[in-house]
Amino acid sequence: MSKLSPSLKALVSAAFARPNTLPASPQIRTVYERLRQQAAAKHVGLPAWLTLSTAATVTMNSPEALAQLYNLATSSSKDKAQSVQTAELMREVGLKCMGLNGIPRTINCLGAFRASLPNDIVSSLSTKPTRVPSVDNINTITTRGHNLWKSIYNPFDEKLVAKLAESHPDLPVFILNHGYGALFSDPAELGHASGAKVGRVLTSIAAVACLRAQTGVGPQVTSHIFGLRKAFEDGTYKAPGEFEVEGGEWLATDDGNIWILKSVDSIVEALSEGTGTTFAPGTVKSNL
Repeated sequence: MSKLSPSLKALVSAAFARPNTLPASPQIRTVYERLRQQAAAKHVGLPAWLTLSTAATVTMNSPEALAQLYNLATSSSKDKAQSVQTAELMREVGLKCMGLNGIPRTINCLGAFRASLPNDIVSSLSTKPTRVPSVDNINTITTRGHNLWKSIYNPFDEKLVAKLAESHPDLPVFILNHGYGALFSDPAELGHASGAKVGRVLTSIAAVACLRAQTGVGPQVTSHIFGLRKAFEDGTYKAPGEFEVEGGEWLATDDGNIWILKSVDSIVEALSEGTGTTFAPGTVKSNL
């Protein structure tokens, strides 16, 4: 295999290209703690505030901060099973971020997240994949994707599919089957043993958080805010297999939506130390 020249290596790693993950800022733990306190005051449970915090942190590409978030979320628990469940939930949210932020940031964050966990927690994490497609489950995956899509975008779901197909005929095919079917919707068996189920409500919260932290995708933020609300309007929040999300109904109100957005903004502000998102921060300029 050929080797990269020193000049090419230097260019790949140039500071202006921001090649590395984002360190945890000194302020981020304080921000997470404030969100935890606000959530408790508003009767919002740990899964909801942890989901939005995890999604925003993965979007910002900060594995160090993800480790701090886990430590804070488990700081008051002496129950190993609960700590394992917290780790399982966070990495499941991180996996779903892949469909919103792309694969690389999820790889960065989940790999470093696992490395940051205590050995006894790592050894207790699930190792069985739940999304392997086969001739036996492919129709189920497709149906899950279409059902979730309809729940989020109804009554415009079919119109939106047609519009996407105008851009590229395979665009809605990929989104519905691979995004919504295989990734965003949960396999029936997921989470009942490990606690790793994100579910209908938390998936919408994760989507809003990821997209808000990106910037530049306001229409999609709006769509997923409506998607969160529709989970309660159409009853999918309590469909068979769904877990109850403490504070979910409040989060689907105007006040709850505002809190989600401002919470994400505070994470972006703290991690970037005021410079904004790392997802699309502006033009990359060299000194060449």
